[in-house]
Amino acid sequence: MYRKVVIGLLVFALFNSSDMLLLLKVKQSGMDDTSVIGLYIFYNLIYALSAFPLGAIADKFSLRTVFILGLVLFAAVYAGMALTSNFYVYLALFFLYGLYAAATEGIAKAWISNITDPKDTATAIGSFAGFQSLAAMIASSLAGGIWFLFGAEAAFISTAVVTVGVIFYFAFFIIRSPKALPERIL
Repeated sequence: MYRKVVIGLLVFALFNSSDMLLLLKVKQSGMDDTSVIGLYIFYNLIYALSAFPLGAIADKFSLRTVFILGLVLFAAVYAGMALTSNFYVYLALFFLYGLYAAATEGIAKAWISNITDPKDTATAIGSFAGFQSLAAMIASSLAGGIWFLFGAEAAFISTAVVTVGVIFYFAFFIIRSPKALPERIL
């Protein structure tokens, strides 16, 4: 189960580029520096305020379900970034992006810890974190290349499309592990 979950997480990580590309898109649409920084602060505030409640919801219902809902938000944000240049839409998208981060970042590590043998938990999370860092570097280079060659819209849409594929993978190909009792199927 660990390998199946981590494969999905790493495929997502290969297309989850730096947040700086979101900010660059906002800046290129004509927003001033203060607005761009304000949006990033707003995102971080939403993330910080949502992490605990979403973690509690995931513990009560399902880590997998909350993680998938986070990916749905991510796909919506990236599709929205490709289609807008309106400050108020950006505000809504950064709100959703904060919820996405709260629904996925800690949840992924908790999920990994629930599906690994307790004696291997640190190794499993450490291995994932190392590969995730490499994937993030590749993702930002890939997204930057797509942006350069085909435009910002193509970079955001391609990320959203791959994320939808990852959502389907987690929703239909990852089932509950017998040793991960807290997990429930959607």
